[in-house]
Amino acid sequence: MIRFNQVYKRYPGGYEALKNVSFEIAAGEMVFLTGHSGAGKSTLLNLIAAIERPNSGSVVVNGQNIAKLRSGALPYLRRNLGLIFQDHKLLFDRSVFDNVVLPLQICGFDHRESAKRVRAALDKVGLLQREKTNPIALSGGEQQRVCIARAIVNRPSILLADEPTGNLDADYANDIMGIFKSFHQVGVTLLIASHDEGILQKFGGRLLVLKHGELQS
Repeated sequence: MIRFNQVYKRYPGGYEALKNVSFEIAAGEMVFLTGHSGAGKSTLLNLIAAIERPNSGSVVVNGQNIAKLRSGALPYLRRNLGLIFQDHKLLFDRSVFDNVVLPLQICGFDHRESAKRVRAALDKVGLLQREKTNPIALSGGEQQRVCIARAIVNRPSILLADEPTGNLDADYANDIMGIFKSFHQVGVTLLIASHDEGILQKFGGRLLVLKHGELQS
C-alpha cells in the first residue's frame, strides 16, 4: 500500500528533511507518525501525496512510484488519498457544503451524486445540520471535522492526517480520533502525524518515530 525504500529529501540550501527512510504500511493499517517539531513528519506525508518528490530512493503508493509519476497521473493517484492538513486550508468565503464538494467537482462528479456524497460525509462527522454555514462561524473542532469530511468525500483507501488534533482540547481531540478509528474499522489505511502523547497512548497502533529526518523505529 505504502512503501518507502532508502528515501532522502533535501531542500534548496542543502537541508535534509528525510535521510535514508525505509518502511512499509499494509492496506488497512492505522499507523502514527511522531517526532519533534521539524523531524520531517509533514515532508513524509507530502511525499506520499506527491506534493513533494524524493531526491533519491523510492516512494511507492498503491503500486505507483511517486518519483516516476507524470504530472498528468497525479489526479488519479490523489483520488485514492484523503489529505487533512495542519492549517485546515478551508475556503472561508464558501459554505461547509461548498468546501466539502470541491474534490468531487475537480474529479467531474455530477451534481446529484456529489450532493449525496457530501451529505453522507457530513453526516459521518456530525455536521449535516451545518452544511450552509461558513467555516468562520464554526469552532476549531468543527472546522477540523469539515476537513475530515472533505478528505473522505472521495471515499479514499488511504487517509493522511497532519497533526489533526494539534490545536484542539482533549474532548474534541478524542472525538476526532474516534472518527478516524471508525474509518480504520471499515478498512481505510490511516497514517496520522501527531506529537500528542495522550492520543498516542490512548489509541495505540504502530508507531513510526522520526528524529532529525531519520526513522528511529
